[in-house]
Parts: sequence; C-alpha cells; structure tokens
Amino acid sequence: MSKVLVVDDKELMRDSVATTLSRRGHAVAVAADAQAALHRIAERSPDAVITDLQMPGMTGLELLGEIRRLDEQLPVILMTAFGTVETAVSAMKQGAFDYVTKPFSGDELAIAVDRAVEHGRLLRENQILRADAPAASQGDAVVRTMVGEGRVMAVLKERLNRIADSHGTVLICGESGTGKEIAARFIHARSPRAAAPFLAINCAALSTSLLESELFGHEKGAFTGADKLRKGRFELADGGTLLLDEISEVGPEIQAKLLRVLQERCFERVGSSASRAVDVRVIATTNRDLRREVDAGRFREDLLFRLNVLPVNMPPLRERMEDAPALVQHFLGAVAAREGKPVKSLSPEAADRLARYRWPGNVRELQNICERAAVLTAGPVIEAALIEPWLNDPDLPCDTGSGSFRADGERLLDPDADGSIPNDLVCDGTVTLEDIEREAILATLRRHNGHRQRSAAALGIGVRTLGLKLKKWKEAAIVAPTV
Repeated sequence: MSKVLVVDDKELMRDSVATTLSRRGHAVAVAADAQAALHRIAERSPDAVITDLQMPGMTGLELLGEIRRLDEQLPVILMTAFGTVETAVSAMKQGAFDYVTKPFSGDELAIAVDRAVEHGRLLRENQILRADAPAASQGDAVVRTMVGEGRVMAVLKERLNRIADSHGTVLICGESGTGKEIAARFIHARSPRAAAPFLAINCAALSTSLLESELFGHEKGAFTGADKLRKGRFELADGGTLLLDEISEVGPEIQAKLLRVLQERCFERVGSSASRAVDVRVIATTNRDLRREVDAGRFREDLLFRLNVLPVNMPPLRERMEDAPALVQHFLGAVAAREGKPVKSLSPEAADRLARYRWPGNVRELQNICERAAVLTAGPVIEAALIEPWLNDPDLPCDTGSGSFRADGERLLDPDADGSIPNDLVCDGTVTLEDIEREAILATLRRHNGHRQRSAAALGIGVRTLGLKLKKWKEAAIVAPTV
C-alpha cells in the first residue's frame, strides 16, 4: 500500500481528495499547510505528494521547491483552479511530476497519483541497485556525470582532482543548477574516502531543531517524540564525507555547533553531554555570497574561514556552452536507457535555439528540458516548436511567428493586427484567467492543425487534461463541437 500526502488549506477539497485516493487503496495522510507537510515528510517520507497551488503562507510552488531540496526523488503533483499555461510551465520547470486542473475526475487524479508512485518506486529501486554496486563502480559512475571536455570544465576537473587527494574542508559556490552536489560527489569518489559513506543534508529544508537532530543525532527521551536513540549524519558519515547543502541557510545556533565540529572534530548528541570524536570530511555548498552574508551579520566569519579552506567556484552553463551538445546527448541517452527506448536527437533548429538560450537554471534546467522533450516527442527528432514554450529568456528576441509572449516565452493569445485583445475575450472591459487559458489552448490547437497530442505537448499538459477542458467548453457551448 503506497503512502500519499495530500496538502490543501481547504478542508472540503483536502478530505475529498483523501477519500478518493483511500478508496483506490492508498494510505493517505493530510496536511492543512506547507509547514505541516514538511514536518510530515521529515518524520516519514510518503511515496507521493499532491498539493494545492494557491495556499496562504507558503504556496504550492514554494512547497515544491522545499520538497525538492528535502528529497529530490519524491514525486509531487500540483492541483489548481488557476489552470494557466504559465503556471503549468513554471511547475514543470521546478520539478513537478504532474499537474492537474480543477475540476478533475477521480480517475484523472488516481491515474496521476499511480504514475507518480510508480515513478518514485523505480527511482528508489535504482538507488538501491547503485548502493549495492562496488565502490569503484560507483566512483566511475559519479565521474561520468561530470560531463564536458571544454576548457572551463578541464580546469574545473583538474582542481577537483587536486582537492580530492587532500582531507581539507571544501566550500563549493555557484548558481542554482550548476552541479554543486555532483562536484561534491566527484571529490568524494576520487578521494581516499571513496569506500566510506557519502551523506548529504539540505540545510534549508529543515527547521533548526530538526536540523540539529539530523546532524548530531539525539538520545532517547531528548525531546517529545524522541522514543529511541538516533545517530546523526556526522556519526553515520564517520570515515567518509558529509555534504552540507545550502550552508548559508543555517541559523546562528547550528553555525556555532558546526564551528566546534570543524575545530575540535567532536560533537554531542542532542540530550547528551558526552563528546564523540568523528573523522568526517565536510563539503559545504551555497548559491550565495557568504562574504556578504558575514557583512550583513547573518553568517559567522570564523565559520566561513573554517569552511573556505579549499574553495571551488562552479561555472554557470552560459560560460561553458561548448559542453552543451555533450550534456544534451548525455541527458537524452539517460532517458532512453531508463525508458528502454531509442535515443532521440535534436533538430538543427532545436539545437540552435538551445545554443542561443542563456540558461538561468543552468545544467538542471537543460536536463529538465531534455528529459521532458524526450518523453513528449513521439518521433525520433525533437523539434524547436516543442521546446520553445519552456524557455525563459527575456533578453533574447525570438522569431516565433505572430502572437503575444510573456517574458518566459509562453504564448498567451493571438492578438488582432492592432495588438488589441480579441473582441471575443472582452466582457465589460475584463478578461478572466479562464478566457486567457482557453484562447491559448485554442491558438495552440490551430497552430498544430487540431492535433491534440502535439498541442498538449507544446502546452506542457496531458492529452487527457486537454480533452477534458475541450469537453467542458463544448458542453457550455463556448467552443464549436468540431474542435
């Protein structure tokens, strides 16, 4: 029986979704807000999460980001009544597994959740197989993930190899999506500690109390709910490497404890006064300027000195575009191997479009687009028309035909010749989100000559979702029966 977490601030919707999934054999837990959801995930990770998009406090998209940092393999489905194309594209870019628009049927919801649970199961099985592989094989696999033979990557790999031979603390800086964790794993795989554990923890995903317990462990009875002794990451990683991801998000209390571990090589579990010696190499990552954080009083200068023994700066993808073709080939090949299908390729126009894009999301964004395109393309070649709506480059003018585009490159509607909103969208001077969504979908269908599969792929939604929307509009006599 799979475990599903339902997150929605509206009790009626929350209970309705939970009941639907329970009747289909899932063990369902519920949370009324994002913070409660994060606590549940930290305590006992579910097999899938389905969350509302519009919630007070932390939104569904923000919760998605926190979950990605807490557990990259946990599939998340977003549900919303505001089914704009822009929102769908944004959700997929941030790593949502799927996206359903209210009102949805019980079958539609169940299919999405079943797919998410199965996807998560396959990822976990793959992780177990990798854990059972010999250390040397794992090391070789990690090294192969550092894709790129250009000048910038050659310099970076040489530096990482030199660092790997030492035992000093490492601070890896760089924009989000540049591969900081991959670099950390590369260092561990090439180091004398390669046969020992490599553990990672995302410092931004946990509250101070949870982070303290995760790092240092706790004794039985140390606090309410501590019903048994638990070893922390420092203890479990003894002899190996511990990655502290997003170190800039750590609060003052934990900063002081980390400083002591780095200085004295010992720590105490929560609820204990007994010091425990530990031999762990610490690698920290951040996408912030820690010197500025020190100047602002948010980060300890002495901790920065202890972390920044061996600094590494990860280059953004836009500074090593010579590696883009190899990265695309790597990602498309990985999808083909995972799905058991032939490797797909880019059309010349698609390759040119990717080469001209500035990649604000860096390698992670490129990977996301390659994987999505490989899955959504029916034929052997990925065309530029498919990937264009997913690119977010306000500085790059694109000749994509008539139509109005947001800064994220997503077509909203086809304007009249004078640039005004079409008359059929105007009602007492107002345009609703549903009007805009409907016009965007109909315009996409016209561009693809009514082909639903290609239109759904271009919009970033499922064919079933597209069909349900068209059915609703036909029944309401909003669109012609022949659409």
